[in-house]
Amino acid sequence: MTQDIKTHLSELMRTALASVAPDQAGTAIVLERPKQASHGDFACNLAMQLARAMKRNPRELAQLLLSEIPASPFVEKTEIAGAGFINFHLRSNAKLEVVRAILAQGETFGRSTLGGKKKVQIEFVSANPTGPLHVGHGRGAAYGASLSSLLAYAGWDVTREYYVNDAGRQMDILALSGWLRYLEQLGETVPFPPNAYQGDYVREMAREMTIAHGKKFLRSAAAVLEGTPGLPDAQRGDDEAKQQRESHLDALIVTAKQLLGGDWSYVHSHVLNEQLEDCRNDLEEFGVHFDVWFSEKSLFDTGLVERCVARLEAAGHVYLQNGAKWFRSTDFGDEKDRVVQRDNGLFTYFASDIAYHLNKYERGFERIINIWGADHHGYIPRVKGSLTALGLDPDVLDVALVQFAVLYRNGQKASMSTRSGEFVTLRTLRDDVGNDACRFFYVLRKSDQHLDFDLDLAKSQTNENPVFYIQYAHARVCSVLAQWDGDEAAMAGADLSRLDSPYELALAAKLGEFPEVIEAAARDLSPHLVAFYLKDLAAAFHSYYNAERMLVDDAALKDARVALALSVRQVIRNGLGILGVSCPQSM
Repeated sequence: MTQDIKTHLSELMRTALASVAPDQAGTAIVLERPKQASHGDFACNLAMQLARAMKRNPRELAQLLLSEIPASPFVEKTEIAGAGFINFHLRSNAKLEVVRAILAQGETFGRSTLGGKKKVQIEFVSANPTGPLHVGHGRGAAYGASLSSLLAYAGWDVTREYYVNDAGRQMDILALSGWLRYLEQLGETVPFPPNAYQGDYVREMAREMTIAHGKKFLRSAAAVLEGTPGLPDAQRGDDEAKQQRESHLDALIVTAKQLLGGDWSYVHSHVLNEQLEDCRNDLEEFGVHFDVWFSEKSLFDTGLVERCVARLEAAGHVYLQNGAKWFRSTDFGDEKDRVVQRDNGLFTYFASDIAYHLNKYERGFERIINIWGADHHGYIPRVKGSLTALGLDPDVLDVALVQFAVLYRNGQKASMSTRSGEFVTLRTLRDDVGNDACRFFYVLRKSDQHLDFDLDLAKSQTNENPVFYIQYAHARVCSVLAQWDGDEAAMAGADLSRLDSPYELALAAKLGEFPEVIEAAARDLSPHLVAFYLKDLAAAFHSYYNAERMLVDDAALKDARVALALSVRQVIRNGLGILGVSCPQSM
């Protein structure tokens, strides 16, 4: 009904515009909800939009427009406010009609055609499968999943995608880490590099290799260390020492590949598959589902990376320097040019990333949304630049940045380093506070804003906990309905005119905002707006519940109030469904 009312009011304004300024008939009609209820239900700034072109005082124009607005059964009164706003005050029947719309539309209430069924790909999480997901990854997962559901709700054809970094150095480091722990378990101890992956999950993967294959991959520690550069003193943290540690690690990888030969592929696949499956299970349990798991390795196997670099080279965007191929990314706003192929012939991560984005375009997506950590901000211009260089429209790509969430437990900040193993996993957090609190708290702030995850608040059962507060509103409705024990389907015919208290009209007005919130949140890629709205809706309902008794003796009034409660329950379900949060019937 809200959208119908807005359309109706727009048509009224359009009629007035055609009469007052026919030569300005194409001017957009914008209707917004005033922040103060005393200013009406909707406000229109058309007079101020026309003032400059018509060289007239906006309040005078507003008066002219008001005089030409046709009468409406839904409008109680109109008035001019401020610099020339036209405020509309709706009749109660117009406000309450949304209740009937919600009961009729059910789970589809609030759905929009805004997206026009355009194909959009949303790529998120995409964490290197080198260890369990931590609480930082959780925010990107919750945001991406909620955004995907939001855009689908608003009319887009959404594909959810996880980019699997199964090629490159990080996976080699994980494979080496697992193999060194395997050797250790069989009595061949190699000093474990401090910059390798050190969590207990690495030992567990090594144990599985030992159980499955015994000593098949066993090599002597002496052979592993032969020819590798030594490690600097563990206390040294200067740049030279860090580089020496990285060189030592790379030498160990080369040696491992030589000693294992074809078995290296198994070790590599074993650790990849173990971590990828753990990641997949973790996300599924978190209510985060992907339509596509895209392999980085496939870009090399199909020759797309090589083809992509050749295409850039043919277009004059690549030059040779010191044996390496460089992309002229400074031509497209980047701070420096970037290597796409090293002097040893190996392609860089950036080269595969360009190829991956080319692949997205070739798959026919009309909109592409990447969800990246905020530390990737500088990566945006070079990726968009590469798309421009390939002759593609860079505006098809949107990048939403997500600040990592910081978990505080007992007032202490938790470390989340995957190399050191000192991280708090997403699974641990979910086990502690529950999926609902995790999903809701992660999207309670705009994605690019810093988020301190208050563990104590998330676990509390108080009105200060927003997810509890909203779920409690849903449970209260369910409790009322259980006591009522009537026919919900019959409430579509309830006499809504019996709802006349300020609480009821305010609640109906809040329900009417839901479709607008959906479209605004979808346009801004901001599911947190849905979370904010649900908090406000819950507050309006709790105020009503505390002020009025629903199951009164007056049958007609009781039915009307039950119908209103049913509509609140439905909108809470629709909103929490987008955010991936459950709706318990009792608390």
